[in-house]
Amino acid sequence: LPVRPIDVGAFSFNKKTERLTPKEFMKKGTGAGGTLNLPKKKGVPLDFPDENPSASPKKKSKAKKIEFSAFSVRPNPPNTEFRRFYERGDLPVQIDHGAVHNRIAWKVAIDQLDFHHYLPIFFDGLREVEEPYAFLSEQGVYDMIQLGSNKVLPVIPQLIIPIKTALNTRNRLVIVKVLKVLQSLVKCDQEEQSLVGQALVPYYRQILPVLNIFIRQNDNLGDGIDYGQKERGNLGELIMETLEEFEMHGGEDAFINIKYLVPVYQS
Repeated sequence: LPVRPIDVGAFSFNKKTERLTPKEFMKKGTGAGGTLNLPKKKGVPLDFPDENPSASPKKKSKAKKIEFSAFSVRPNPPNTEFRRFYERGDLPVQIDHGAVHNRIAWKVAIDQLDFHHYLPIFFDGLREVEEPYAFLSEQGVYDMIQLGSNKVLPVIPQLIIPIKTALNTRNRLVIVKVLKVLQSLVKCDQEEQSLVGQALVPYYRQILPVLNIFIRQNDNLGDGIDYGQKERGNLGELIMETLEEFEMHGGEDAFINIKYLVPVYQS
């Protein structure tokens, strides 16, 4: 949008006014018109356009939609703890190349791992977008959550900063990956007392602000068919599913805290 100059008279009692010349007034076809589209770039408009009929008409350029900085992707440097530990061989994992899809081959039994040390490292690797780091970190998190669910609860405070860092990249692929991990995280002990979901409630202030930004990012296909629906890549729907899981497994205080940070959420 066009930037207005600072009005010095707004900060003092002296009001400075200047008479505008005819060329400084807004003309028909200029300005944003109350929309979010930038005005078309043209040459200096003539005072009387009819005086130069021989000028060749230029092709109309499409108005470029403004990309707000809230949705723009943030820098995501490849300096994760997961990458550093994996490259020097300190993680007990390797890729098992199968016939259909790859899996993780653990060199140590998962229930014998020190979750306070390894689980935050794997969560820090969730913001990786390069292979094999992205696959190893994501699949490693799922394996540790499923097979060592009784050890996850004491480590929750150490997982908040990696989760917040991954969400703050504003990268849609990373956000989708983290949301699916969060859904598995709150459901990992649902057969017992759902204490993991309740332990996340005090940390909603770090997790939910980014979800509040992207909660309206739905794919409007009209009467079309979303053939990739099984991949669950629609960001808006995935955020709503995650918030519903937070409410179901977060105890009686979960809804009021979600509503405070995501006002458009409905139970």
